[in-house]
Amino acid sequence: MLLQKLDSPLALDIAKAMIDGFNRHYRLFRTESARAKHRFETADWHGQQRAQRERIEFYDLRVRECSNRLEREFKAAAQPMEVWQQAKLLYIGMLVDHRQPELAETFFNSATTKILHRSYFQNDFIFVRPAISTEYIENEDPAKSSTYRAYYPRRDTILEELRRMVRDFALHVEFEDFDRDTLCVYEALQGLFDHVHLRANFQIQVLSSLFYRNKGAYVVGKVINGFQEVPFALPILHSTSGKLVIDALLDGEDELLILFSFARAYFMVDMEIPSAYVQFLRSMMPRKPRAEFYNALGLAKQGKTLFYRDFLFHEHHSTDKFRIAPGIKGMVMLVFDLPSFPFVFKVIKDFYPPQKDTTREQIRGKYLLVKQHDRVGRMADTLEFSEVAFPRERFEDELIAEIEKFAPSQLEISDRDGDGETEVILKHVYIERRMIPLNIYLQEAFDVLQKDPANERATQQLNRAVLEYGNAIKDLVAANIFPGDMLWKNFGITRHGKVVFYDYDEIEYITDCNFRRVPQPRNEEEEMSGEIWYSVGPKDVFPETFGPFLLGNHLVRDVFMKHHADLLDVAFWQTHKERIQQGHVYDVFPYEQEKRFRQQRTDARMASSI
Repeated sequence: MLLQKLDSPLALDIAKAMIDGFNRHYRLFRTESARAKHRFETADWHGQQRAQRERIEFYDLRVRECSNRLEREFKAAAQPMEVWQQAKLLYIGMLVDHRQPELAETFFNSATTKILHRSYFQNDFIFVRPAISTEYIENEDPAKSSTYRAYYPRRDTILEELRRMVRDFALHVEFEDFDRDTLCVYEALQGLFDHVHLRANFQIQVLSSLFYRNKGAYVVGKVINGFQEVPFALPILHSTSGKLVIDALLDGEDELLILFSFARAYFMVDMEIPSAYVQFLRSMMPRKPRAEFYNALGLAKQGKTLFYRDFLFHEHHSTDKFRIAPGIKGMVMLVFDLPSFPFVFKVIKDFYPPQKDTTREQIRGKYLLVKQHDRVGRMADTLEFSEVAFPRERFEDELIAEIEKFAPSQLEISDRDGDGETEVILKHVYIERRMIPLNIYLQEAFDVLQKDPANERATQQLNRAVLEYGNAIKDLVAANIFPGDMLWKNFGITRHGKVVFYDYDEIEYITDCNFRRVPQPRNEEEEMSGEIWYSVGPKDVFPETFGPFLLGNHLVRDVFMKHHADLLDVAFWQTHKERIQQGHVYDVFPYEQEKRFRQQRTDARMASSI
């Protein structure tokens, strides 16, 4: 059917309009990403945050522009399917020498599905699978702009080449002590190899663009020696003097996975060939799906496309059924999962208990806030889908009954495509990485300690979880986020032991909250009252009341009060609110303090003075 003669001028015009729309999108996306360098150099942190928020909206704006043009100029929705078949084939021809073919295919899908009826979402009209390979795409002039740069030092020139590597990024701000910082990098690298000899292939490869996020710029690359490859990243920050410092050497897959975590804001990176960046990053972190690299690079729509392809592939090769997710059920969200797939699916319920004074639109607004905000490694990113179809046979009956009871407006069960197979169609769903709920993680430790109070592993699990829980809240505060419902069940543990928040329906900006002390009772009747006798505004927060809800277990309380008692003090919250209102942007590091070169130098001075 698709091999008919391509003789439609209208199809060619549609294909040209489509590629023009995508090229405009990526040109604007790349320009905004490239401007991150100037914002970093001038320490324009509020501008950087604003640009990160606004760039997220670029894609939908350009798709809307393109689909409107197609309707206005070509009455696209009314064209016969033969025209769309030809337009797709002509569009493929335009991508043969394109630098971002995979992104352009996804753009075609987005514009097409915005125009056509769902029954036309078939292989003939959209890119269900990629048509153009992204392997070995080259820059037009590699001498001017290659994906990565390679350095080939001898043993006696390693430090010199490291310094050349950093200088090649041409940052227009003076370093506080360039020789000191690069020497720290050199010394830290020395211990990363299994053998002392430099092999014939010894080299340092770094991606050509810095990775900008929040207040940092990151050199990302790898050192190759023989059969060993060591991925690394160098965070470059502004010191208190306004000059630059190399703050640490992050090395190994695990530390880079944390840097590129799904719970962090997207990087700004100037890339001509994004697929080449993804391929390079995957060589350093092979356990991370390609979809999540595209997300981390700010190309969330491509990440979403790849995620859905991975999901369909997994669905085809698995037989287990969707079920109600284990754990305490939420009052606002209905959560389900497929046990063999490492994600959870969340549907907004149609109605909520009286204590939840909210609406579907408000909840979606909270999730959008998180998408656009600095997540500082403490809020899970979400993928948002509409009109998602699943095979009915893959759903447990109990789950279907749960959706019919709590979210009937979001459910359709039918043979909508007319192919004889019954489908479950969800009108709107969020998808997030699965984590171990923090309350379940703690309960596991409690169960062991109840039988064996001296069990060291369970004690460490409990201590780490409570410490990380408090750290997560403090990082959220630094990012101007009040989580609202701070119960343990609303936080999860990642595979790296990080605590991440994932229940967004009650979050607020710290600057919008009114942190108060509980008033002293004026008489005995108020003191003995079991009810709140003082007035409480809609944004009032009383930190000293957190304790009874969070610290009922004495083991948890002991650890919490040792490390995070300040979270129960209204002064902590008021001080942070005032500083944020004054324009201060806090540092939140995607690595531990002990990794910092300045911390290491401080520790060395303290040790030498003892």
